[in-house]
Amino acid sequence: MRRTILLVAALYLFTSPQRTFQAPQSQQQSFDVIDYNLRLEPDIANKSLVGKESIKFVARTANLMEVEFNCGELTIDSVKESGVTRKFVRRDRKLIISLDKPAKLNEARELEIDYHGTPRRGIRFFPERQQVYTIFSTSQWMVCVDEPDDRATFLMSLILPAKLTAVGNGSPTPPSSLPNGKMEHTFIQRYPIPTYIFGFAIGNFRTVTESAGDHVTLRYMSAQHSDDELRRIFQNSRDMLAFYRERAGVAYADRIYTQVLAAGGVEQEMSSFTALRETYGKDVLANERDIWLAAHEFAHQWWGNMVTCRDWTHFWLNEGIASFMASAYKEHRFGRAEYMKDIEEYRKNYEKVKNVGKDRSLVFPDWNNPTSEDRTLVYDKGAYVLHLLREELGDKVFWDGIRRYTRKYFGKSVVTSDFQKEMEAASNRSLKQFFDRWVYLRS
Repeated sequence: MRRTILLVAALYLFTSPQRTFQAPQSQQQSFDVIDYNLRLEPDIANKSLVGKESIKFVARTANLMEVEFNCGELTIDSVKESGVTRKFVRRDRKLIISLDKPAKLNEARELEIDYHGTPRRGIRFFPERQQVYTIFSTSQWMVCVDEPDDRATFLMSLILPAKLTAVGNGSPTPPSSLPNGKMEHTFIQRYPIPTYIFGFAIGNFRTVTESAGDHVTLRYMSAQHSDDELRRIFQNSRDMLAFYRERAGVAYADRIYTQVLAAGGVEQEMSSFTALRETYGKDVLANERDIWLAAHEFAHQWWGNMVTCRDWTHFWLNEGIASFMASAYKEHRFGRAEYMKDIEEYRKNYEKVKNVGKDRSLVFPDWNNPTSEDRTLVYDKGAYVLHLLREELGDKVFWDGIRRYTRKYFGKSVVTSDFQKEMEAASNRSLKQFFDRWVYLRS
């Protein structure tokens, strides 16, 4: 297992016709974004981009006079509503837009924003490799609300040189040719997701495709591996899909899941795809059991992407659960001893933090400037606490609780008390003492 994952991933972070998703109202009470539509042209050589987007939102208060979005260091060129220019200010990495006519309660409005920039965060350019991909956070490359409980649908069109290909959120449509010789690649995310898992990866990738059953297609992409190597690297993907579906009690939400091996040290889950570092492929080819990273990121398609922490203070519900699920998959695939190796490593890493007096509640008072010890708690302690809960409840009750929790909150945002309540309901007992000791660090 690569423990560097724990430090990096915390920083850079065809829909199913049988399921209906409902986006909960964001904690940002004045308005709720319901859809983003983005046309983006990255310039890989110059590490820059030009974007044009429309944002549909609904007023959640009467007489709404202004709306505020995150915009990183982007330069805002214009803001319009129905073709009419609107006043705006850019302050503290936020875009504040004045509405000429106040929005009524529950009134839907739409803004058009043109921008450009040379982002230093949130996106990585590799001109020498002709690659670019997104990482955490989304507001560095498009204007959005940067809160994990703010869900919206998303249509993204990428304008690229003809020789490059791309992966994005949701369902791809066939690329179309443009008069300037470039290609337009469009992706449609039809059910609402948090903006932090919006994203794309672009490069001169080869693609291997296989069916996983249940109308799900698996895709593996790389610029440096053969078709046979890609199949070997991701040979467990079908089994992972089946394992997580069974443990969650909920089917995978999309029709396609893509795993991209890209330049640099990327380890980032996004909706319907994951970007992984190229050296991950080398590691797996050398040792078929070295699959923790892909298992962790795949688990996020349920725990993190679909059952999402309401705010970053409950981040362990994303990362601790995904880490534990990766180890649970390794137990399923390779046996109990492999699982216990991971659990022992989680325990040791956690106790190193505890022994230097830096243990904290898994529910943080804030998550603005997390330390390396804080991340160890969220990932390692979080996974270790889930193992202890499994031991406390026994396998049947524990996994019943996981299914209850995942089914109830699939497509929704959660806090730690939601998880506790579902585990208590499954076990028919109070878990206050366990959560006080291990989660909240109460005496």
